[in-house]
Amino acid sequence: MKIKSVIILLLVLIGHSCKTAVKKTNTNRKIKIEWTENLEGDFSFKENWSYKESIYKNSHGQLSCDGDCPPEIDQMKDESGKIYKDSLQAFYTIIDTTHINHSLQSENKMYEYSGTDFIEFQKVENEIIKGKSANNVSTNSSLIIEIKNDFCSVWVDFNSIRDLGQNIFPLENGTIKIDRKLFKKGTLKAVFDFKFKNTLEPKKALFWKGKVYSEIKNKT
Repeated sequence: MKIKSVIILLLVLIGHSCKTAVKKTNTNRKIKIEWTENLEGDFSFKENWSYKESIYKNSHGQLSCDGDCPPEIDQMKDESGKIYKDSLQAFYTIIDTTHINHSLQSENKMYEYSGTDFIEFQKVENEIIKGKSANNVSTNSSLIIEIKNDFCSVWVDFNSIRDLGQNIFPLENGTIKIDRKLFKKGTLKAVFDFKFKNTLEPKKALFWKGKVYSEIKNKT
């Protein structure tokens, strides 16, 4: 009798382990990349650019910083926000006013998302190329794309600033086309259309589709 009870317990544990493994596999679902030698379409958005977040033009026509800025710049400005003339050079050695070209044009249905124009790709370990879209003060859902050989893993990382916590929305299905010639030269030019499993509200559809034109950076 004891032996039978032990066997039943082992079968229950094995069944639970299998279910857990299946859940993990579904979270990391892969889709096959559709390679093309010359990906057509309008990618003119890559010619647009923006300053880094928090950089803006003040009422005096100067590039300044507001929000998440180094505290030492406060003493370089007067009460109206004007940067003192003798502090301009020092100010711009502290504040990065580089033009950043847009690398993402997309539309989606996501939580706490007000838009982003940027996605950055980098070579990581095991020949994987990983991309993550940029967040900002009002965008808290990031598109994650991992490419290895002819396959792609995709999910959305949602880190709520409210009471919804951190959530991963796994891919349900989707497609991605990538320009092979540019990819070999270190640039990701792609068109994608993804649908995701909503782990918060199963009846609410989540999607993300658009275009990418981004440099693939080497691991630092």
